[in-house]
Amino acid sequence: MDAADFLEELVSIPSPSGAEDAAVGYLVDRMAELGFRAQRDEAGNAVGVLGRAEAECTIVLLGHIDTVPGFLPVRREGGVLYGRGTVDAKGPLAAFVLAAARVAPSLPDARLVVIGAVEEESRSRGAHHLVRTISPPDGVIIGEPSGWQGITLGYKGVMRIGYRLAQPAGHSAGDRPSPAEKALTFWNRLAAYAQENNRGAKRRFNTLDPALRTISTFSDGIEERVEMEIVLRLPIGISQAGLQRELRNWAGGAELEFPYTEPPFRAEKNIPPVRALLRSIRAAGGRPRFKLKTGTSDMNVVGPAWGCPIVAYGPGDSALDHAPDEHIDLVEFNKGIEILARALEIWAGEVCGDRRAG
Repeated sequence: MDAADFLEELVSIPSPSGAEDAAVGYLVDRMAELGFRAQRDEAGNAVGVLGRAEAECTIVLLGHIDTVPGFLPVRREGGVLYGRGTVDAKGPLAAFVLAAARVAPSLPDARLVVIGAVEEESRSRGAHHLVRTISPPDGVIIGEPSGWQGITLGYKGVMRIGYRLAQPAGHSAGDRPSPAEKALTFWNRLAAYAQENNRGAKRRFNTLDPALRTISTFSDGIEERVEMEIVLRLPIGISQAGLQRELRNWAGGAELEFPYTEPPFRAEKNIPPVRALLRSIRAAGGRPRFKLKTGTSDMNVVGPAWGCPIVAYGPGDSALDHAPDEHIDLVEFNKGIEILARALEIWAGEVCGDRRAG
């Protein structure tokens, strides 16, 4: 199977969060053609397995098949593939599939599991299903763009906040603050709190970052209402429960809800998948560099739950995530497959082979 054709076909099937069925079906079929025992699980994830069930160790390659909304025409221009998901994250997922298929026959002691998870871009429904139904593996690589020379060790956490306030309508000449003014007071208090919290922080991975996503006002002449959606990016070390208590103290009668939270997570450097990727990148002529991301990924879900060695890696420039010109250089895509394949051989030799010898 030609690597670029495979990726282009996968990218050409729209799969915004919650509508991944067609892309999952395509991926299951292609994995089966490559020798995987492939199926769709109860959550809708595409799951492909290579190797014996009784193999000495299990390595999970966890990507996601959903994208953010917004159709982008799929096209190739000068060795570059454009389209929604080329970078985030069908490129890394396709690289997982092709790398695992390439090396599995030479890894008799390893069981390789490639997963295209659903709804990572919304609430990681696919990943939450996996932690409930799969025993912790011996290690995980998360499929997210890091650039072919990059290795991602951590992601900030996230807290989504819903703010709602209603009160009887009043004259604009009155001295009572409107719901909109009260909402802005709440937002300004949060922004000031974050600014104070971030004093002295040397990089964004260590900062508390609020973002006001939407604010809407309503009035029917009887009642005035305001609604806000706020997203907080959380650094390691912050207490989510303590932060929620502070927010409620500032609410001033408004209704707050916290529909979704994920804790921040950071992996260690001196672990088998990191060592394997370092060696593989250097063997390909690259200069490895570590990254810490200010967004979130399925690492935030499975990392704390499984407690196994974990890292994120994948071809593609993460600056193009969700961008209107999202694209991937196909030379880099193929380089990512090469690096992953070599890293799997190194990793399986170090961990699975040693376990058998022991």
